[in-house]
Amino acid sequence: MSNKVLIIIGDASETVDTLYPFYRLQEDGFEPVVAGPEVHRYNMVMHEVKPGWTITREWEGYTIQSDIAFRDIKPEEYAGIFFSGGRAPEYIRYDEDLVRVTRHFFEKNKPIASVCHGVEIPAYADCVRGRRMATVPKCKFDLEVCGGIFVDAPSVIDGNLFSGRTFHDNGKYLRPWIDALIAARDGK
Repeated sequence: MSNKVLIIIGDASETVDTLYPFYRLQEDGFEPVVAGPEVHRYNMVMHEVKPGWTITREWEGYTIQSDIAFRDIKPEEYAGIFFSGGRAPEYIRYDEDLVRVTRHFFEKNKPIASVCHGVEIPAYADCVRGRRMATVPKCKFDLEVCGGIFVDAPSVIDGNLFSGRTFHDNGKYLRPWIDALIAARDGK
């Protein structure tokens, strides 16, 4: 079993959504592989709904270097996949190679995690029908119009699919996802 796990990003991926799982995977002996539309350095953003605001405020976050382009991914070489949030999924979900990769993980029942807008990728890839997922309320429509079931909770587990609403939920849904990766790796 491979120790490599894909982290799917693009420009405007949310910083905390991305970096928290990136380092948590390393702590448990996995090799996070950052995948984007191309191999280069991506600009991440930070999101917050400030008190008194009704919409998300966005500002520049850190940058992150991708390791592989979507077109070069051989999904059978990876133990699991993570769909980061932020605005990137809204744009990258149409990439045919990303759709191919996404479908592989659902078809092979490998551990999958998604946070925030990350839901837009498996939704577009037609992988969420009948599946329960957490996401931010503004992505509820994307999930439901593609046949998924919206759950407003910090950790939603539906078989091999682990999801949270925002980076505030990282401590709730990522541990079970990493436990599933460990169980698959260790043959348990």
